[in-house]
Amino acid sequence: MQNVPLMPKATATWLIKNTSLTFKQIADFCGFHVAEIQGMADGEVAKGIKEISPIYNHQLTLEEIRRGEADPTAVLRFTDHAVRMMSKEMKKKKASKYVPVARRQDKPNAAYWLLKNFSQISVAQIAKLIGSTKATVASIKDKTYKNFASIQAKDPVLLGLCSQTDLDALIMSVDKEGVKQPE
Repeated sequence: MQNVPLMPKATATWLIKNTSLTFKQIADFCGFHVAEIQGMADGEVAKGIKEISPIYNHQLTLEEIRRGEADPTAVLRFTDHAVRMMSKEMKKKKASKYVPVARRQDKPNAAYWLLKNFSQISVAQIAKLIGSTKATVASIKDKTYKNFASIQAKDPVLLGLCSQTDLDALIMSVDKEGVKQPE
C-alpha cells in the first residue's frame, strides 16, 4: 500500500496553492491521479477543503519541496518522522479486524479445525489468527469448552475469519521454527 499524507486532499490543495511543484509530483505524493490534481487546481474538485501544510504536519520539509520545485522529475519523499508515524498507523490498522456478528459463533469451529489439522500452532497464535481469546482456544484444546459436543471442525478461511495468506504465513513461520507438520 502506498503511503499518503494524513489528509491528502487538504495537503494537495496546499501544495497546489503554495508551491510550483508539478501536478504529477503532487499526485504521486498525495496518492491521486494527475487529473484529480488538475481538477483541484481548477476548483472543480475538493471545493471547500481547508488547506493543510505538510511542513506543519512534519510530512515534508521545506528543503524537500524546494528540491522538487528545482527538479520536475523528482519524487517527493516523506520525512523520517512521517514514515515512522505511518508505519505505526499501519500496524494499528492491521491489528484491528472486525468480524460480523453472524460469523462470531464460527470461531470455536475454526479453532477446533486448526487444533486438529495443525497441532504445532500454539493457542496464542490460533487466538490471534481467528480473533478469539486464548481461554476459548485452550478450553477447546482441552475439550472443556462449554459446547464442545456441538463444535464441528471448519476451515477458518472458508468461514471468512482469516485469509489464506495469513494462514499460510503462520504455518510457514511455525514450520521454520523446526516443528514438522502432522501427517
